[in-house]
Amino acid sequence: MHPKLIKLLSLSGLAAAILAASGTARAADVQAPTFTAQPCCNLCPAAADAKNYVSRYQQNFTTLVQAQGDWLFRTQEDLRTEFDTTPEGYRRMKQLHDAFKSKGVELVVVYQPTRGLVNREMLSPEEKASYDYDKALRNYKAMLGRFEKMGYSVADLSPLTDEKLPADQKGHDFYFRGDQHWTPYGAERAARIVAAKIKTLPEFANIPKQEYETKVSGRMGKTGTLHNMAGQLCGTSYAIQYMDQFTTEPKGVAGDGDLFGESGNPEITLVGTSHSGKNYNFAGFLQQYMGADILNVAFPGGGLEGAMIQYLGSEEFQKSPPKILVWEFSPLYRLDQETIFRQMMALLDNGCEGKTAELSAQTSLKPGKNEVLVNGRNGLKDLRNGNHQIDVQFEDKSVKTLQATLWYLNGRHEDLKIEKPETSDTDGRFAFELRDDQDWAGQTLLAMEIQGPEAGTAPQKVEAKVCKRNVFPGVTQHTAQAGL
Repeated sequence: MHPKLIKLLSLSGLAAAILAASGTARAADVQAPTFTAQPCCNLCPAAADAKNYVSRYQQNFTTLVQAQGDWLFRTQEDLRTEFDTTPEGYRRMKQLHDAFKSKGVELVVVYQPTRGLVNREMLSPEEKASYDYDKALRNYKAMLGRFEKMGYSVADLSPLTDEKLPADQKGHDFYFRGDQHWTPYGAERAARIVAAKIKTLPEFANIPKQEYETKVSGRMGKTGTLHNMAGQLCGTSYAIQYMDQFTTEPKGVAGDGDLFGESGNPEITLVGTSHSGKNYNFAGFLQQYMGADILNVAFPGGGLEGAMIQYLGSEEFQKSPPKILVWEFSPLYRLDQETIFRQMMALLDNGCEGKTAELSAQTSLKPGKNEVLVNGRNGLKDLRNGNHQIDVQFEDKSVKTLQATLWYLNGRHEDLKIEKPETSDTDGRFAFELRDDQDWAGQTLLAMEIQGPEAGTAPQKVEAKVCKRNVFPGVTQHTAQAGL
């Protein structure tokens, strides 16, 4: 037999050829090959030590625990049993709801259940025994009830917990094995419940309707964030998890040629985290189950507030606010981050746009601290925090960070840092209310300094204004917390 011909034969074909040539071997003598495999990628001891999670990003994964197969969980987030916020967090959330309501916008909260609540069956027997599922579920439902008491419409996703899939849905888990995001199948199950809630709202009745259909559009490969973190700590690697990917499109075209029927602009908007991004088709599934169009402004890396702040500052919101705003987020995010709510409230009021500036200045920022606003150059003005907000506009619209120091008449000061996500489409604008929690509301603004660009770079042109904030109907500075 020619050597080149032998190279082209498969192992089985080569074996058959040799046996035929010898004429001595029988089929009964041929043994199938056997293989052995060792379990891969168990976590190393370093993954159990919280001190090894050094960066702010890494601390989101404190601490990884091994589950069944290549499932990983985070003890702090996935296996949490507490769902709550501080009195200040409740005050701010209530204020935000009431401000939206005064503008005719109904806020729907989509508060994700944790991976532990949904996929606890994938925990190891030891972790499952130590995880207080009943307490976690009870507290998760209690938090949903608190949102409702504040006035939010709440989609109850608790029926999705403790997932036990039938055999014909193998591989359709709600969450990925090694990633904090829901799978497209999880997004679909959540969207079904959220859509049912939205359809009960009075605001939904007059929203133009349109039929949608969803189809499998391909396969997506997910390199899990939990798996990546395990790799950083332990030097291991995991297989990519593949999953169906979906696309939702309208069924046909309306008779007048308008793809979305009677309306040019969607009257429902989705803001949220990367879970609402294109990969998982959450917005598409919502459209399918609601039978209505959605403007999806969520983007990856936006966190709790990124998409919301970007949307509130947009022309779409300011000129045509939606009737229904769906806000998707997870228990990972703290709800008492005061700077976030100061921005949201100011942008709901469109900052100082169209208002009389009580103090304003234009300047070019140089490296280091720059005094931009000074109260008293033309007589001291009553710029008490509880009544005012600030609007800062950089000429360079790519600026994503504002560092400022606010000085007050009694010598007190506040260091403020606002960072927009790297993935956001920024406009160089930073609008925020002056601080009014605790005893800050009565402070009188004296001056504002802004940190300039890095040394060796060109000066940055900036304009800053102080104006009166809008007091939204029904919103008080210190909302009572009784009963929350």
